[in-house]
Amino acid sequence: MNLMKKILTLLMTLILSQTLMLKVLAGSDEDLKIKNKKTEQNIGVKDCFETVNRGIFAFNQGLDKIFFKPIAKGYRYLPKPIRSGTGNALSNLSNVVTIPNNILQGQMKDAGINTLRFTINSILGIAGIFDVASYYGLNKLDKEDYGQTLGTWGVKEGCYFVLPVLGPTTVRDSLGSMINFSGGDAWYNVTISNDTRYFENSDYYYSRLTSGIDFRAKNIEAFNSLEKNSLDLYASVRSLYLQDRNRKIKNLDETTETMNDDDWEEIDTQ
Repeated sequence: MNLMKKILTLLMTLILSQTLMLKVLAGSDEDLKIKNKKTEQNIGVKDCFETVNRGIFAFNQGLDKIFFKPIAKGYRYLPKPIRSGTGNALSNLSNVVTIPNNILQGQMKDAGINTLRFTINSILGIAGIFDVASYYGLNKLDKEDYGQTLGTWGVKEGCYFVLPVLGPTTVRDSLGSMINFSGGDAWYNVTISNDTRYFENSDYYYSRLTSGIDFRAKNIEAFNSLEKNSLDLYASVRSLYLQDRNRKIKNLDETTETMNDDDWEEIDTQ
């Protein structure tokens, strides 16, 4: 029984990792918005292992096509209220990481708003299924993570690289992710790190898996357009990821731009 549990945990970890790869292509949990502009923007990040990275990227793309994209298409057949409620609940849960990063970045007002949103939606919104807080004027704010906090503190990106299954990242963002698994994510703490009467390890993996599928389902057309119109998909994803992370660290409210593509139109999937 313990062996089966370990095998299930390993499989869920791999699935979770791939869903994270899907999400970092846009750097968001919401609908993907991309706009191309001819620019030679210097992102200032070295692709230290580009040849190897391209091979791993191709592997990850194949995994998405044969497994995650079909699941995302099936997910779309669920009634819209179910998908909307699921997205709300997952967004509400993400506040347990956003709030401490608001504080670490000195965003005390945002931390207060997110704390109120989390409290109201968790109680009145039935575990966040309903976004009651927005009804009271507490609108949803951008998410924050430890990679963004490190960037705000002046930590440089380091090399850009692509991990098998995990996907695009940088040295800095990898360190940020490690903080989540070292006590920085309250949801991880009560499910994986601690044995409780209320939650199990699988609850964490299922929530992350569902989050990735929800995101992928929202952006099927956007990803299709990205693949269709990119002259070099690998370079486009790299540029998209790095620019979006830079935008989030600087808290810029603008559309992410891709490089190396001459014929992009704005993709706005809402």
